[in-house]
Amino acid sequence: MSAPDAGAPRLIEHDDEFAELVALLVEQPAYALDTEFHRERTYFPKVALVQIAWDGGLALVDPLAVDLAAFTPVLEGPGVAVLHAADQDLEVLDLACGTVPTTLYDTQIAAGFLGLSTPSLASLCERELGIHLPKAERLTDWLARPLGERQLSYAASDVLHLLELRGRQEAVLAALGRLTWSEAECELLRTRTRGARNPDEAWRRIKEARQLKGQARSVGQAIAAWREQRAVELDQPPRFVLADLAVVAIAQRAPTTADELRAIRGVDDRHARGRTADELLAAVAEGRDRRAPKETDAVQELPRELRPAVALVSAWISQLARDSEIDTTLLATRGDIEDLLRRVPDARLTEGWREELVGGPIRRLVSGEAALAFERGGNLVLEERSRQPLA
Repeated sequence: MSAPDAGAPRLIEHDDEFAELVALLVEQPAYALDTEFHRERTYFPKVALVQIAWDGGLALVDPLAVDLAAFTPVLEGPGVAVLHAADQDLEVLDLACGTVPTTLYDTQIAAGFLGLSTPSLASLCERELGIHLPKAERLTDWLARPLGERQLSYAASDVLHLLELRGRQEAVLAALGRLTWSEAECELLRTRTRGARNPDEAWRRIKEARQLKGQARSVGQAIAAWREQRAVELDQPPRFVLADLAVVAIAQRAPTTADELRAIRGVDDRHARGRTADELLAAVAEGRDRRAPKETDAVQELPRELRPAVALVSAWISQLARDSEIDTTLLATRGDIEDLLRRVPDARLTEGWREELVGGPIRRLVSGEAALAFERGGNLVLEERSRQPLA
C-alpha cells in the first residue's frame, strides 16, 4: 500500500468537491480518519476539521464550509475506518452524520494487545515507524479561520501513517493469534452508546454528592439530573449551568423559597429568579419525596468473604498482563473483577477470549479448585490445588 502524499494536504471547502471525495472513498477498502473538535464550552463536541487518508491520497474537510452529512455513505460502506483512540471521534461522527463506521480498526486498542498501555499516536509512530510527529499546533484553535499551513500539516499528520500502522499491527496480531481479540474490542467501542448521559446518574460524577446521605442524597440526585438536562438544552458543560459546589450545597440545605436558594453558596442571581429558580425549587421538592439512591441499588454488593480475593486476583492479572504483553486495562480492570465475583449479568470476564484467559481461572480460584502460589523471582502461579495440608 502506498503512503498518502505527504506534501500540502488538499483542503475541501465546497460541497461539490466533497461529493467527489465521497465518491472516491466509497470505493476504498480502508481509509484513515481523524477529527479536530472543541467541547470546552459546549455539552456536545463541535467539529472543526475532518482528516481523511487513503491509499495514495489525503484530504482535509472543513465542516464549517461543507455539510458533513454527505460523508454518511462512506461510513455506511464496506471500507474499514482506521482511527487512533476513536471514542470521541465516533461521537463527533455520530452527531454530524447520524452514524458511525460499519467496521472500525483502532490502532490504540490494537497496540494494547501488543503490550503497550494506551499509547499516543506520536509515541506509536515513533516506536513502530521511527517517525516523529509535529507537536507545535496541538493546542490550536481549530474553529478559527483561516487555518495556516502549519496547522493543516499538523492535522494531516494525524492520519498520514495510520494505514501503515494498521498493516504492521495486523501482521503481528495475526501471528500471536490475537487479531480476533482486537477486532472484538474495536467492535465493542464502535457500538458503545453515546450522546447525552443519563440524568439520573449525573450525581455519581460529583464526588461530594456521592458522600451525601438520606434525603440530602436524593435531593442531590434531583438537582444533578436537572443540571444535566439543562446542560443538554443549552449545549453547555454542566458546570457552566450550576457548579458542583452549588449542587451539593442545595442538596444539604433543601431550600423552599427563592430567598433561601439565593443564600446558598455557589448560587448566584441567575439561579435564584425566574424559570431557573422555579425549576431548581421543583427539583428540590421532587428530591425530598424520592427514596435516596444507594450505591448498591444497581448491582449486588460484593460478598465480604470475597473482598480479599480482589487484591489477590488483581496482582495475578497484573503479572499475567506483563507476561502476555497485553495492556492490563484491556485484560481486566478492578471493576471487571468485582463484576465477575458479584455475578453481574454480561460481566466482561464472562465472554469471549477474556473468559478463557481470565474469567474461568478466577472462578476456579475463588471456588477452591485452583490456588495461587509464589515461585522463584516472586512470580505468582495459578495452579491446580493439591488440597494437601502442610505437615
